[in-house]
Amino acid sequence: MNRRSLLAGAAVLGTTSVAGCLGTFGMAEHEASPASVDESARQDTGYEQTGVTEDTIEQSVDLAVFSQEVSVTNYITEHEKPITVGPLTMDGGGGFLVVTTPQASVLGQELNPVSDMSPKELIERVEGNYAGMENVTHQEDGSVTILDQETTQSRFTAESSYNGSDVEVSIHISEAVETEEDLLVTVGVYPNERRDEEESNIISLMESVTEASPEDDGNQNESNDGGNENGSDGGESGSDGGLL
Repeated sequence: MNRRSLLAGAAVLGTTSVAGCLGTFGMAEHEASPASVDESARQDTGYEQTGVTEDTIEQSVDLAVFSQEVSVTNYITEHEKPITVGPLTMDGGGGFLVVTTPQASVLGQELNPVSDMSPKELIERVEGNYAGMENVTHQEDGSVTILDQETTQSRFTAESSYNGSDVEVSIHISEAVETEEDLLVTVGVYPNERRDEEESNIISLMESVTEASPEDDGNQNESNDGGNENGSDGGESGSDGGLL
């Protein structure tokens, strides 16, 4: 489960459907704002912010009387932690993503489908856009408080790999919560063998999300400007040594 592949999956959360709705109501561009995790929580859990990815989807929307170019921009703030399982040390064995995608409402009705999607629906959308994990199985649900909003987070297990070694992982994904203008989803992953320690770390990171823009940790941000319809970079794009 390399980082670029999961980023490609996470980037598609809601954007294609949102683009169509935005075009219908005449809003040609809509951009989310990046979010972060409180620094003290990162220090306590050992996760380091490693980058902020800007993912822009541009597409033409055909309407009844005209066509319109629509642009939707998401942000994905990435965090990683080295984890050791037996003799294997994974540089990015633990990963945590904060995904922000624009809200879009007309007459009080939210049009971004992410707002009503369950964790199971969210993980299915992520899973369907890259080949980095197999046999995804729902394990349990729990509650979590993100930005003072109580919501559901669900844990799934999946089969993955690290440098040719098979690894069973746990994946946590939360239902979307609202910021002032965006919808925010969190995703955490770690080797299932380290669940006793890392599950509580992921929950702590979820509950420490902040709307403040991510600070510059000296990492070059990535971008995918002018993306395709579903925001995917075509699946596996080469491992950088991490599960994400």
